[in-house]
Amino acid sequence: MAGQKVEKRPSVYLYIPNIIGYIRVLMNVVAFAICFSNKRLFSILYFLSFVCDGLDGWFARKFNQVSTFGAVLDMVTDRVSTTCLLAILSQIYSPGLCFLALLALDITSHWLQMYSTFLSGKASHKDVKDSKNWLFKAYYGNRLFMAYCCVACEVLYIMLLLIAEKQPESMTYILVNSVKQNPYLSVPLILSSVGWVVKQVVNVIQMKTAADACVLYDINRAD
Repeated sequence: MAGQKVEKRPSVYLYIPNIIGYIRVLMNVVAFAICFSNKRLFSILYFLSFVCDGLDGWFARKFNQVSTFGAVLDMVTDRVSTTCLLAILSQIYSPGLCFLALLALDITSHWLQMYSTFLSGKASHKDVKDSKNWLFKAYYGNRLFMAYCCVACEVLYIMLLLIAEKQPESMTYILVNSVKQNPYLSVPLILSSVGWVVKQVVNVIQMKTAADACVLYDINRAD
């Protein structure tokens, strides 16, 4: 209407959470560029990028700057950073196939979840209220629980990189030897391992649930 002021919104590319996303990408690029020459600085940058993953969601809700581009940028950054770290660990530890299998599970489960979300018309891949699996609902329904599992998973991978030797070694040997040298290391290892196990179980559930949703969509479309 005439006389009314139209509120100008910034370009989606300039949304605060998306700018945080760009900073995350930059931190990850620098981190992986020095991951072998300076493991401690890598760990700091990588973990700060992971912390920013939580901040961008808060800013998106705080300033009403939720966007599809931001959601995709967030997930792609998460998947690429985890993929790179798992790929590095697969070259350090034996058998490396374990880390490559985790990489495949992570990508497959999240890709299927995003695609099934698109097919079902949901606004977020975290909307699992209609799921019948209690662990799946607890994971996405409780932010603190999900944060613990995600942080535990990343911390475990960072610890494995920090204690790794230069040559490919058995992961069991390195872990046992590290705990013998520093018994206090067993506490964060146990805490992070519990969260890691839960997250992998959720990934499997998510993959199966999302695949079922895609199949159901095909069946309904055929009818």
